[in-house]
This record gives sequence, C-alpha cells and structure tokens, in this order.
Amino acid sequence: MHFSSPKMVCETKIVADEHDAIPGTKKESIMWSSPSSSAALNPAEAKVVRKDAVFIREFEHEDQEEVRRIFYEGIMERIPNTAFRGLRQQPKTQFLYALLTVMCFVVTKSVTLTCCAPLILMGARYYYSRKVIQNYLDCALHTDMADIEAYYMKPTGSCFWVAVLDGHVVGIVAAQGREDDNTVELRRMSVDSRYRGKGIAKALGRRVLEFAVRNNYAAVVLGTTAVKLAAHKLYESLGFRRTGQSEDYRLPGMSRSPLERLFFQIRYCRYRLQLREE
Repeated sequence: MHFSSPKMVCETKIVADEHDAIPGTKKESIMWSSPSSSAALNPAEAKVVRKDAVFIREFEHEDQEEVRRIFYEGIMERIPNTAFRGLRQQPKTQFLYALLTVMCFVVTKSVTLTCCAPLILMGARYYYSRKVIQNYLDCALHTDMADIEAYYMKPTGSCFWVAVLDGHVVGIVAAQGREDDNTVELRRMSVDSRYRGKGIAKALGRRVLEFAVRNNYAAVVLGTTAVKLAAHKLYESLGFRRTGQSEDYRLPGMSRSPLERLFFQIRYCRYRLQLREE
C-alpha cells in the first residue's frame, strides 16, 4: 500500500566542482528542508542560499496558468523538431521522399517542379506535424492538464511538482502511480525555454525518483517521443535504461489516414529505472 509523502521543499543549487550520488552529474546538490528550517536562517545566510537556487514544491492551484503555459510551449516546440529533425531518424521515409522526387522528374520532365518537390514534401511534413501535435495538445489540456489537482494531487501514489526560480514557475513534472505493476510513471516534464541549462530538469527528475522510493514503488517508468538527443541523455544520466521503442506509435488525436502516415512519423521510446526487485 502506498502513501503520500509529507509536503517538503526541495532546494537545488548549482555548485561548481561538487559531486553527488547520481551518475553523470558533477555540478548539482540537493538539500531538503522544511519551511521552518529555512526561516531559521539569518538574512545574510538566506540571501546566499536563495541565490541561483531552484525550489521544487508541490503544485498549488495558483500555479495552474503558468503550468499550462510551460506545458503548451514545450509541446509546441516539438512541431518543427518532429517535422524536420525527426526525418533523420526515418531512413525508410527519406528513401520514399527521394523516390517521389525522382518520379516527379520522370513524369513531368520539369527541373523546376523537381527542385520544388522536396520543399513541398517538407511543407506537408510540417502541416501534418502541426495538425497531429495540436490535436494531442488539445487532448492533454482537456484531460489531466485541465485539472491537475484531481488527476495528480488527490489520488494516493501520484503527485505534481513545480520548479520555482526567483519567484517564477520555470519547470513542471508529474508522477502517476500504477498499482497493477507497482511502478510510478514520470510524466509531463517540461522546463521553460528561458531557464534551460541550469539543471532544473534533472532536479525535477530526482524529485520523482525520491517520491517513488518513499512510496515503495519497485520502478519508475516513462515514455517519450522527444527527438532531441539531450532529452534521452537526461533520462540516462538519472539512471534510466531504454527498454524498447516503437516506430509506429499512435498519439492521441491521430487519424492514421494515408497522408498522415506518409508525412507524420514519430518514434516512441520506453525507459525504466528499477529501484528494487519484487
């Protein structure tokens, strides 16, 4: 039986040349403290502690607007990434597009149209990437991201956190418990693009791992369609191992029409971090 962890504040400071327990990290330290212990600091100490510090706390109702903004912007970034960067992960699609370009020349005998063919194909990829991802975003914003308290804060074994820097919400992450296999799923991780490169995502990931350990889960799992290599390196630095991937993953909102299948492909990767043996 799982239980909710007591409400705590995670303060993460970026400290040069300081090692910690998580492999691949050399510049971050995490200090757990309650509000009362923070209040015991004198003003001079408090100023030093809070400088460049990220506080990770549980979601509050007043955070809703900023949380939705960060989530929305993070998902919208995936449109060009999926349309253009994602093509590099699809060798079969590259071959098909090259074949279509050659066929264009064979049929039309027009060099101009043939030169325009790749641009038309890339335009179609962008259109369908935008269409599918906006449908997915609309679905998310009308389900769990519409009522975070009901989906994550009230159920036992789940939680939602925000990262706060200089009084602003700059990052989000959720943990959703799964009783059927005694795992917790890391979900909805996103960091405001203006505050990346400060170790915020890794601190959020650690918060989920700490939550999983506290609540006696056997493992932490996640699934991602991220195209950028940095996202995958982040999960691996936290201790996750890739357990599988699918080239034919279906996002919520996909119609799977022939044109959509031609111009929108996405790779879905599954990761798992085993905490203890069952």
